Amino acid sequence: MFKILVADDEPDIVSVLKDYFEMNGYFVMTASGGAEAVAQACRNPDLILLDINMPDGDGLSVCRKIRDYVSCPILFLTARIEDRDKIEGFAAGGDDYIMKPFSIEELGARVAAHIRREYRNTAASNVRFFGKLTIDYSAKSVLQDGVKLHFAKKEFEIIDLLSKDPGMVFDKETIYERIWGYDAEGDSSVVAEHVRRIRAKLSDGGEEYHIDTVWGMGYRWVK
Repeated sequence: MFKILVADDEPDIVSVLKDYFEMNGYFVMTASGGAEAVAQACRNPDLILLDINMPDGDGLSVCRKIRDYVSCPILFLTARIEDRDKIEGFAAGGDDYIMKPFSIEELGARVAAHIRREYRNTAASNVRFFGKLTIDYSAKSVLQDGVKLHFAKKEFEIIDLLSKDPGMVFDKETIYERIWGYDAEGDSSVVAEHVRRIRAKLSDGGEEYHIDTVWGMGYRWVK
């Protein structure tokens, strides 16, 4: 369930928006002033509807205060229409303007569009595709033609390390230190054995080529 923060000092607007979005399956948090909006923003909403004219901190100052710590879309609710006001809002970190009075259906559509876009961007940053392989870094899983391959924890961590920087050569000592830690008991020779196992699990679909041996240097991920 997506979370929305509605921050507006007009109780009627807050009530209408809360009812509308809850009926459409959202969890709605509310704030009636700037300080309360800042406090509620700490609860990690998926989107913020922020009125510009509020007591104890207008929407622009609230946006500036929270933008470095909140990555979700921020949509300003405002009666202001001057280009200068819009420029100030975007400069403060806002993502869109909703002009009052507004159509609640249009507002709902814009909110849904922003959340979909944010979700796609987040998902894209956590999944990468290499040939027949799909690596989901959030789920810590690797799929080959849609079939999940089973890797031990350290095997996946090696895949994670190499695949996030395709083409970069990592020597065995660096891989060992990154995966096993500086204080681990053992030596870097264990890396070669883990790479051999990874290649064996990828080989059935012809995907073992993704880990390339750079003789005398180490390993690199090949797209």
